[in-house]
Amino acid sequence: MLGMTEVTGREGTWVFDYDSVRVVPAKSAHPLRLAVGELVVPLAAIAGVGFETDRKGGHLRLRPRAGADPLTHVTGGALPEAADPFRLTIEPRAAASAEYFADGVRDARLVARVPDAAAEGWLLAAPSAPLSTTGEDGDASFDGDRVRFEWGWAAESSKRSGGAREVAVGDLLGIEWTPKLVRLRPVGPPSTQPASHDPNCFRLWGFKKDIAASALLAAAVVARLPHPTASTSAAASTRDSPVDQDTVLRRLRELGELRRDGVLTEDEFTAAKQALLRAL
Repeated sequence: MLGMTEVTGREGTWVFDYDSVRVVPAKSAHPLRLAVGELVVPLAAIAGVGFETDRKGGHLRLRPRAGADPLTHVTGGALPEAADPFRLTIEPRAAASAEYFADGVRDARLVARVPDAAAEGWLLAAPSAPLSTTGEDGDASFDGDRVRFEWGWAAESSKRSGGAREVAVGDLLGIEWTPKLVRLRPVGPPSTQPASHDPNCFRLWGFKKDIAASALLAAAVVARLPHPTASTSAAASTRDSPVDQDTVLRRLRELGELRRDGVLTEDEFTAAKQALLRAL
């Protein structure tokens, strides 16, 4: 069941040519899908494809491998279903085609022996900077090197009084996104302030347009940070060079913080921890 397959749903058309899945959004699709545009997902970036049936037809879902797609990584499953470029609503008349499509991708992954493990680098392109969005707190932008928050009238006075917040990518440990918030995680102790007063937090309205623009901005930032599997790979390399106990303990604390903040999955954290402990 290998070769060219195509299925059309409410939000667009998916085409599988054995090497990749091409996602083409419909003109009426969510602003995020339209902003992402035509998306080519290499077979090596796909963890799975499934068709879920319901009384109205069903949904075709593509699941990228962990660490393969910056947008999927930074949004962490928090995208509204209408905005998710890897979800396609299927009408009853196209259900058989959707089943055939999913089977074809699964067969191709088996033939190609695509690993289930996290990708060691991004396999899908990140959004291109510069990018900007507006939200409840004002204006946010990213020029490829620095993230800047400019506070508007609806921001708390504690934010406005401190002036615009600007942080270089090199000074960031990470970035978090939800449909209502973009949070920077700069180097240093984490903030304990609520989002409304934390200058590292930019609140969104939660409308379609700012969800789309802010998610792309966050994905562009995360793609310029060290890849999430980098810590695991670096820890594994310690097998060949013994390290002192203090260094191992420090790295374990760092890995714990990455797991707590959602940068590493539980499996990635466990693998990295075991590699460090073996180095003692």
